[in-house]
Amino acid sequence: MTLKNLVSRSLFLVSLLPFMVLANGTDDNTEAPAASRQYTFSWNFVDDSELAPRGGTTKGPAVTLDTDPAESWQRLHEAGISKKERDRRAILAMAGGYRTSFDFLETVGYTAGYQPSKPYQSWGTEYVYVVEDEPDFVSLQHIIVMYFIGQEGEVQGPAVVKHWRQDWQYEDQDLHVYAGHQRFRKVELTAEEVAGTWSQSVYQVDDSPRYQAYGRWEHTPSFSSWLSSNTMRPLPRREFSVRDDYHVLEGTNRHTITPSGWVQEENNLKLVLTEDGEPDPVQPYLAREQGMARYERIIDHDFSAGDEYWATTGPFWADVRQQWNEVFDQHESFHVPKKVDDQSLFMVMFQYAGGIGEDTPYNAKASKTFVRETLSKWVEQSESAKAKQAAAY
Repeated sequence: MTLKNLVSRSLFLVSLLPFMVLANGTDDNTEAPAASRQYTFSWNFVDDSELAPRGGTTKGPAVTLDTDPAESWQRLHEAGISKKERDRRAILAMAGGYRTSFDFLETVGYTAGYQPSKPYQSWGTEYVYVVEDEPDFVSLQHIIVMYFIGQEGEVQGPAVVKHWRQDWQYEDQDLHVYAGHQRFRKVELTAEEVAGTWSQSVYQVDDSPRYQAYGRWEHTPSFSSWLSSNTMRPLPRREFSVRDDYHVLEGTNRHTITPSGWVQEENNLKLVLTEDGEPDPVQPYLAREQGMARYERIIDHDFSAGDEYWATTGPFWADVRQQWNEVFDQHESFHVPKKVDDQSLFMVMFQYAGGIGEDTPYNAKASKTFVRETLSKWVEQSESAKAKQAAAY
């Protein structure tokens, strides 16, 4: 399959992400029946609401779990290394190939007559690549590589999607935090506040910013865990695709490294904002949500299509990252609209990346020009920043 066809599948798959549940994924080649779909913290006394998890019924072939402790786990527990180096190795332990599962459930409601939203579940396979590995900085890129079982039982795929990216910076004093309504603002922290901490910066599939937070790693013989500071995040696709009654998720996320993979836990409040980005004075919070993303290490899964995609398009995405770094350096606050000229940024970026291949290899000059001109359309400096800049002249 050509890279162009892979990208076509990718664009289609991105459009389906909020609706997909892959019911299979066991390591014994048996399909999990629909009745076995499980979710916890169920609402035992809600009789008039259908609370089966929302999602699709797409199935994928079985995978084989790696039950042996990973080499990265052994390196993480090496004796005699510094706390900072152990932190860094915990971050690097998130790299590799995984079966992923995502579960989100509203556990508490704060409105009169509250009715819980349907839980959300999805499943996939993805590889986490190490993009950069420096003493004070680690960058990890997630790429989905999925296969599907067709109506006749045949395996289809792969479908490849560039997924989210996470960057980790040691003792990071400059954060661009999410401020609601597609706005980001710079926050400066003191050296005392960030001593011994790592910031995590999370980026969308098109490398636009999503959120930043900082926290400390804790290490025990059983696990290593990082807990973020409280932060605001834009609605994920699983939410903005089905509802518009609130604006941000406010809460924490915890990353925990285990011998067989890692887990991300989210503790979220669903927050309503006023037009100026302040919590609504009448009804700020609608509900609390618990989220669980499990990354279970797998073996014998063919991730080669992801390798090919990343090797081919990686230089282009490096240009995208560099241009966003310039945006962060130049703007204390900015706004990123969801669409420009009725187009989403991720579609524009994915289409350009999909055009890179043997017939049209990466062209550094053309790529950098495209990225610069594209982001100039999507990055809007806030009015307050514009006024401050004008006053400087």
